[in-house]
Amino acid sequence: MKKKYWIISILLFLFFLLMIGVLLKKQIFFDDDIYNGIFSLRNTYMDAFMKEITQLGNPIPILCITVILLLLISNEERNILGISVVGTVLINQGLKRIVRRARPEHLRLIKQGGFSFPSGHAMISIAIYGFLIYYVYKKIKNKYLKISLIILLSLIIIGIGMSRIYLGVHYPSDIVSGYLLALSILLLVISIVESKLGGKTNGKNGCK
Repeated sequence: MKKKYWIISILLFLFFLLMIGVLLKKQIFFDDDIYNGIFSLRNTYMDAFMKEITQLGNPIPILCITVILLLLISNEERNILGISVVGTVLINQGLKRIVRRARPEHLRLIKQGGFSFPSGHAMISIAIYGFLIYYVYKKIKNKYLKISLIILLSLIIIGIGMSRIYLGVHYPSDIVSGYLLALSILLLVISIVESKLGGKTNGKNGCK
């Protein structure tokens, strides 16, 4: 098995461990410490900042970014982005209905309906901004620009996840689980599409 499939397997294993813990209504060991740590940062300025950051994972901005990307990238990249985004949304909604974890009840700063596990914002941030990290890594030649953009996109992903905890609509384990699952989906789609693309390239070379 290739190294990347081992990574995907580990990510999925960790996700299912967390999901089983949530289904069994066990206390996830890191939830309270992270929850309290992030809540300790609360002040008026951070409230406003986190409300803005969380918007980057909302449906309208995500839809706009997706449409723009689909118009700019190649067919193979469209396949990766399209399958990853659609798969992420469908799997997220399906799991929410299976697990049915209630959202935190106290200290909410925004209104949010639906179930809590896994976080849809965390998952879609990986599907979109994680794809952009992949795209930047593959396409940008300038080393310093590449590193700067990857750091910026990574901070956006982390910021969206933190904002959901800060605003009181998710437990940390919802966010971590969303990251694990969405990253495994993105890596799997990239691996499959790139493998097919590599097979076609080899086939063309063989006909020469």
